[in-house]
Amino acid sequence: MFTGIVEELGEITAVENLPDASRFRLRGPVVTEGAKHGDSIAVNGVCLTVVEHEGDEFTADVMAETLNRSSLGALAVGSRVNLERPTSVGARLGGHIVQGHVDSVGTVLERKPSENWEIVKVSLPADLARYVVEKGSITVDGVSLTVVDAGPDHFTISLIPTTLALTTLGIKQPGDPVNLEVDIIAKYVERLLGDRAQVPDQEATR
Repeated sequence: MFTGIVEELGEITAVENLPDASRFRLRGPVVTEGAKHGDSIAVNGVCLTVVEHEGDEFTADVMAETLNRSSLGALAVGSRVNLERPTSVGARLGGHIVQGHVDSVGTVLERKPSENWEIVKVSLPADLARYVVEKGSITVDGVSLTVVDAGPDHFTISLIPTTLALTTLGIKQPGDPVNLEVDIIAKYVERLLGDRAQVPDQEATR
């Protein structure tokens, strides 16, 4: 589990295309400290498993399903990526509960800079709109953010200077894809309420 607090901007140093997958080599001095085979690292919000680790670089295999459902397939050598290690039990939850399981890919639609922050508008697939609410949480490219406005096919986020400087959201331009993960709590609540509605009325069956 992650919290959406990016630890560093990493870089893709190599890409190996396999028949039904890709193998990425990534540089990230912070997240590779103490890393070992089998550890998890979120890359642009996607939970990947460390295959090899040497120095400040690690490799991770990305299967076709992940390439198809996320923006990782668009990455190339030199691409910058947001990196985060899993949180530990008892640690501060600086963002919100993030699984690293991308729900869909959105597109940056518009950027409106101001003196101290920037408003970014992102497209939202219709089937995810019900999980996104004003002042709720959403993960964009692995960054935990607060929704400013929520529409039927888009949402807006406000980015502070720190987020602009230390994550890929500072360089994303209109037309660029971003990974989206909605709040898992909203999905569980929907499922539980849906199951409850399907349970027969006990009094009516007596």
